Amino acid sequence: MKSIQELEAIRKKTLESINLRKDTEGTRIVVGMATCGIAAGARPVLTAFMDEAAKRNLQHVVVAQTGCIGVCRLEPIVEVYQPGKEKVTYVKVTPDMVGKIVTEHIVNGNPVTGYTIGYYEAHSK
Repeated sequence: MKSIQELEAIRKKTLESINLRKDTEGTRIVVGMATCGIAAGARPVLTAFMDEAAKRNLQHVVVAQTGCIGVCRLEPIVEVYQPGKEKVTYVKVTPDMVGKIVTEHIVNGNPVTGYTIGYYEAHSK
């Protein structure tokens, strides 16, 4: 059993984490984690983004999950939201793609066009 002080510390840490998720000033990386996403491999993708953000100590980046994004055939799907910019949707994301997305897009501000839904749809026909 945990002490009252330990429980209060856990509560405080959790509330701070929730407040970070509400931060609209930073970058949000959202991974589709509905059944279709999980079946396509979204869980390792989510973990890879969390690990990469932690490894690089990215302060204004929140990695979150959501339900169905609506294009199941392109899962795992990751959406990147940055203040003042259009949402970027990456499709068929694998853990191996995460490092490049973080380096090029999140850190340097240049979306990885070859991984986006627009590129995929234009070149898959």
